[in-house]
Amino acid sequence: MRGQSQLVLSPYLPVSLVDISVVIPIYNEEANIGALHQRLRHVLETMPRPVSYELIFVNDGSRDQSLALLLTLADRDEHVRYIDLSRNFGHQIAVTAGLDAAKGNAVVIIDADLQDPPELIHDLHAKLLTGYEVVYAKRRSRQGESAAKKFTARLFYRILASITSISIPVDTGDFRIISRKVVEGLKMMPEQNKFLRGQISWIGYRQTYVEYDRAERAGGETGYTYRKMIRLALDGITGFSDAPLKAATLSGFAVSGVAFLVMMYTLYSRFVSHDYEPGWASLMVSILFLGGVQLIAVGIIGEYIARLSANVRQRPLYLVADTNITPPAAPGS
Repeated sequence: MRGQSQLVLSPYLPVSLVDISVVIPIYNEEANIGALHQRLRHVLETMPRPVSYELIFVNDGSRDQSLALLLTLADRDEHVRYIDLSRNFGHQIAVTAGLDAAKGNAVVIIDADLQDPPELIHDLHAKLLTGYEVVYAKRRSRQGESAAKKFTARLFYRILASITSISIPVDTGDFRIISRKVVEGLKMMPEQNKFLRGQISWIGYRQTYVEYDRAERAGGETGYTYRKMIRLALDGITGFSDAPLKAATLSGFAVSGVAFLVMMYTLYSRFVSHDYEPGWASLMVSILFLGGVQLIAVGIIGEYIARLSANVRQRPLYLVADTNITPPAAPGS
């Protein structure tokens, strides 16, 4: 009806050939791939009721032997699918590539470092079957991480929750299970700077969580540096909140008010009290203060413009170098 907005899914939804797809982004995870594969197979083959499944490993430009291990697994296990991206596009894009290829009625997103236990898939899937469209894993504790990382993570989630217009659950990552309906909704969001947990919250539907204790990384080194975490935080904030722009505007008014008061005091000292001595200190402080605020405001605006520019160019999110996944036939072919 006119005047009503709704999420309209494509009439040509891909035929779901399996019950569960598991999407695993891979970046230099040669130390964990073997153990992860074994645990995932055991979990999926011991579900309370039998399910068909596929394991989609997305190699995101790894520089170690991750790709070679994936090729070996694909030869030995018919459930293994691999996507080798042409370069490193980042964690969120790698997950997106896996979601685009997934054929499952339900899709699990899990990292390869084994900090998120594959065994929790039983509980996530059971919760999904009760009528939810999204079941995310909420961290009760985080082992093997520094106090600084825990603090910054908690701070980020709470700031994001307070400034966004949608309810993004705190203390959660990308480890979750989502329905086919949600996967199709994500495919309708082509923005370049992906923040999947925010996009999934924006889609809505019935969502809930299962709590768990996050384990220490099984092997190798994390690819999520502080630089990448800051970039992800910026993508989340700029993608779902205009609070920084409002803060820049408010700071401009505040600085203008302070500058007006300083100007009035200067005129009073010069023409009324005559208690005025020329000097450069107050002048330099004023100039540096005003210049700093202006640069911060310009930087915030620049972050939003850069993201607009990336979307306007409409470059593909990723390019695939090799895969063993057969593309679906075109509708009507």
